[in-house]
Amino acid sequence: MLIGALLVSFLLSIFLTPFVGKLAFKLGATDKPNERKVHSKVMPRMGGLAIFLSFFITFLLFMNDFWEQLPLLVGALVIILIGMADDIFELRAAPKFLGQVLAALIIVLWGGLEVKFINLPFFIDTLEFGVLSIPITILWIVSIINAINLIDGLDGLAGGVSTIALVTIATMALIKGDLFVAMVALIVIGSTLGFLKYNFHPAKIFMGDTGALFLGYIIAVLSLQGFKNVTMISLIVPIIILGVPISDTFFAIIRRVVNKQPISAADKSHLHHCLINLGFTHKQTVLLIYALAACFGLAAIIFQFATMWGALILVTGLLLIIEIFVEKIGLVNSNYQPLLKMLNFKNKP
Repeated sequence: MLIGALLVSFLLSIFLTPFVGKLAFKLGATDKPNERKVHSKVMPRMGGLAIFLSFFITFLLFMNDFWEQLPLLVGALVIILIGMADDIFELRAAPKFLGQVLAALIIVLWGGLEVKFINLPFFIDTLEFGVLSIPITILWIVSIINAINLIDGLDGLAGGVSTIALVTIATMALIKGDLFVAMVALIVIGSTLGFLKYNFHPAKIFMGDTGALFLGYIIAVLSLQGFKNVTMISLIVPIIILGVPISDTFFAIIRRVVNKQPISAADKSHLHHCLINLGFTHKQTVLLIYALAACFGLAAIIFQFATMWGALILVTGLLLIIEIFVEKIGLVNSNYQPLLKMLNFKNKP
C-alpha cells in the first residue's frame, strides 16, 4: 500500500510535469535571468503544480478518510493558488503572506492542528501555551513555508532537501506507527522525486513558488501532526529535521541585521550562494547541501531515541557545528567569526 502510493505519485509526476511546463509558458509563468539568478535563459516555473496534482490524485486513490482530511487539502489548495498567482503575476509580499496565513488558519481552526504544550526538562515539566497555542502553530507553519521557499535557489535544491526531510518524517512516523503521516509523506516524496527528473541540474523546469510553498506547507503540517505534544522538547525533532532551511533562514535574518539591511531584502548570500562562491560547482553545491540535510535527518532520528542527557549533548554539538560552518563559509559576512576568533581558528586573509 505505502510503496504503491509512492510509485503511483512518482509516475504521475513524471507524466504530468512536461504538460505543466507547457502550461507555464502559455500563462506567462516564466523565470527570466537577472543579477540574482544563476540561470542564463528563460525557464518555465510553476512546476510545483505537477507535484500537487500527482499528490492530490494519489491521495484520492489511496486514502479512505478523504472528508476527514479535507482541511489539509483545502489548505494545500489555497497555497497552490497563491503560488501560481505569484509565479504568473509576481505578487507583492503582503498578499503572499496573507495567503500563507489563510492556509495555516484552515488547517489549525478547521483541521484542529494545534500545539498546546511542550515539555521542558530541567525547568518545568510542561509549558502550556494556552491562548498562544494557535498563534504559535500558525507561526510555525508560515515560517517553514518561507524557509523552504528561501532555499529554492538552485536546480533541484528545494525539492531534494524537502524530500530528505519527508523521508525522515516518514521513517519516524513508521517507527511510531502513524500510518497516515507516513502515507502522506511518501505520496509527496514520490511526487517530488518524479518532478526532480526534470528539475535536477541542468533543470528543464522550476518548481516556482507553487512548489516551494506547497512543500513547505506539507512539511510544516506533517511535522506537527507526527511530533506534537510528545516527550522531551517537543519541537526539537522537526527543527532538527528541517535544520538546513531553518539555519539558512535564521542566518539570513542575522546577516541583514548585522549588515543593517531590511529583513525582507533579497540577496545572493544564502547557503548555496556561499558554497558556489567558494568554488563548488552547481551540482556539487546541491549534493553537498543534500548531504547536510541527510545528516540533520539522521540526527533527528537519533535524538528521538536518545536519553535526556544524550539529546542535550547532541543538540549542543549540532549548534556548535552549525556555527563553525556558518563562520567558515561567510554566511553572515566575512567578518562574522566570533567562535572561530575565540578558538583562534580565524582564517588567514
